[in-house]
Amino acid sequence: QLQLVESGGGLVQPGGSLRLSCEASGFTLDNYAIAWFRQAPGKEREGVSCITNNGGITNYADSVKGRFTISRDNAKSTVYLQMNSLRPEDTAVYYCAAASMIGNNCPHDRYDYYYWGQGTQVTVSS
Repeated sequence: QLQLVESGGGLVQPGGSLRLSCEASGFTLDNYAIAWFRQAPGKEREGVSCITNNGGITNYADSVKGRFTISRDNAKSTVYLQMNSLRPEDTAVYYCAAASMIGNNCPHDRYDYYYWGQGTQVTVSS
């Protein structure tokens, strides 16, 4: 069974850090671009960051640039999202998703992603 499983979410104070993990089971991630999306209550799901299959290219939403870092370890079939300087507006359910590469970059449209995890809750609050 092909699955993505997120972990690492939780409650953190503003200014704190969390590291999310996305682990694949039933397949390897080597050939896939991986993205992190998030969805806050009452809002559309939005892209946060993505990374190409070999890790050579990473992209970030403007709202997280300089604070979040995406990385991957294909040997462990795992992608990470290091989140620093967290803000209350980062509160959301975070999802990882896998897609085939488009050219040399990762897809930006969520509808290009066809494997999704179940999500992990991140709450930033004092």
